[in-house]
Amino acid sequence: MTDTKNVLSFAVELGDILLRNGAEVYRVEDSVLAILNSYDITDCDVYVLSNGIFASADETTVHASSMIRHVPMYPMHLGRIAALNSLCREVCAKTISIEDAWGKLEDCKKLPGYNLPVMIIATGIGCGGFAYLFGGTALDGIIATIVGCLLRIFLHFESKMNNSKTVTNVLGSIFITILAILFSASGLHIHSDKVIIGGIMPLVPGIPLTNSIRDFINSDYLSGSIRLIDALLTAFCIAVGVGIVITIVQLIGGGAYL
Repeated sequence: MTDTKNVLSFAVELGDILLRNGAEVYRVEDSVLAILNSYDITDCDVYVLSNGIFASADETTVHASSMIRHVPMYPMHLGRIAALNSLCREVCAKTISIEDAWGKLEDCKKLPGYNLPVMIIATGIGCGGFAYLFGGTALDGIIATIVGCLLRIFLHFESKMNNSKTVTNVLGSIFITILAILFSASGLHIHSDKVIIGGIMPLVPGIPLTNSIRDFINSDYLSGSIRLIDALLTAFCIAVGVGIVITIVQLIGGGAYL
């Protein structure tokens, strides 16, 4: 008979990685339960929060086991979520043993993200598109594209300093605003506000906010509240970064470049 603790450890580990990479709470809960049930472990309870997993199985037998995991919030990785969902389906269909699944789970953890050049180009195009979408001119879009590319390079090197998410968002928004004002001060006829709006879009917490709404709709009020607070704090940090630079510029030059 398959050891309950081994199955529970694998299920919780898979749920842990799913949650770290941005999966919804209900998806993590369903995945853990599906793996346990596929091994006939029906006497089980799973409770998932946006940053924690609590699970127990076979509490009334000699195989009783329980696990608690703290899961800090990490940047999301859709590729890992897709790979883990596929692995979960294989385990539930019994096409792979738990021992072999551990090996594939390690492979899922090591799945690389997009390389830096692709990220730079994608971020630049996104920033330029949003600047134009929010009422900027074609020149605003081009400048926002450049700002976006430089932002991605800045974030790449800044991530090596192991700063907190709060510091990263404040520094990133300061960097964008300074660049937008410098381009405006150089004599280009651009709308610095449109460039700033386009430039900050990679920092905007769209996914935490969306997941928060989905958690509220699924009656996971605690997880929804945590993600909502995370989204609001991120938005506040962005506003602080932009506000600091604009305030300094207004104090120094009377807002001549805004």
